Amino acid sequence: MSIVECVPNFSEGRRSEVIDEIAGAAREAGGAYVLDLSSDPDHNRSVLTLAGDAPAVVNAVLEATRVAVARIDLRVHEGTHPRMGAMDVVPFVALDERSESEIMGCATGFALRAWSELGVPCYFYGRVARDPDRRELPKVRGKGFEELLTASVEDPARKPDVGGPGIHPTAGAIAVGVRPPLIAYNVNLASTDLALAKRIANRIRERDGGLPGVRALGMALEERGMVQVSMNLVDYRRTPPAGAFAAVAAIAAEQGVDVVESEVVGLIPKAALEGTSPEELKVRDWRDDLVLETRLARVMTAKGGPGGTG
Repeated sequence: MSIVECVPNFSEGRRSEVIDEIAGAAREAGGAYVLDLSSDPDHNRSVLTLAGDAPAVVNAVLEATRVAVARIDLRVHEGTHPRMGAMDVVPFVALDERSESEIMGCATGFALRAWSELGVPCYFYGRVARDPDRRELPKVRGKGFEELLTASVEDPARKPDVGGPGIHPTAGAIAVGVRPPLIAYNVNLASTDLALAKRIANRIRERDGGLPGVRALGMALEERGMVQVSMNLVDYRRTPPAGAFAAVAAIAAEQGVDVVESEVVGLIPKAALEGTSPEELKVRDWRDDLVLETRLARVMTAKGGPGGTG
């Protein structure tokens, strides 16, 4: 049986009872493994990692979305991370060659159900994008929920791919994608200078001539008294975490600023750490089971194969 991964990002990182309820809905749906749950109060965002056979994963994500729509109101939501939906991003990832053919069906099936059952429209990005201008997630999101409230109705170029034309009044819209494994990776600096973090992000992101396969933003972590260069490594084979860490550290050092730590949000493929170590990267709260393959093997062993939850 092929294994499909999904890494839904939802717009809640502060209210533990809501986070637990959303993750619990995915667990209770049955048939999919919940591999990881990571939350960040400054971003006000959580990332859930699921794996299993395709129908079970789609159903688990839908049940999690059902709770997110009911419990998250973007009209009052605040956080440093950009967002367009209560359930903000739902990317499907093939973990083996056999699951490649199933991934497109997962994305379209989920989007159709999100609209028909929950009234939340969806935009497709990545390999499932219907419009070439929507292949990149930042272009789909634009300026986020507030912009889409009017743009999704008034601008034909911003109309959802499924549902709409307007977005849900409190839960917004969902970006549904098909992509290779992505690493959400942050580097935190011993500084409160947000402008510095933004300058570093500008220098290292691919679209501004920086590192290949890197998206980056500078953010303030007010609760922790530091700033962060928050990155998505969309192709870790071209720029692995070690390369991203070195680039951020070098530019920060030019300004006399040290790196405090780095963070892996969610899970990381084993191959992404080849030639380095979590210690060298100063990874905060590192555990061996943050490696995707290790976590999946442990959960599947504990639950006796596909069909259990973790």
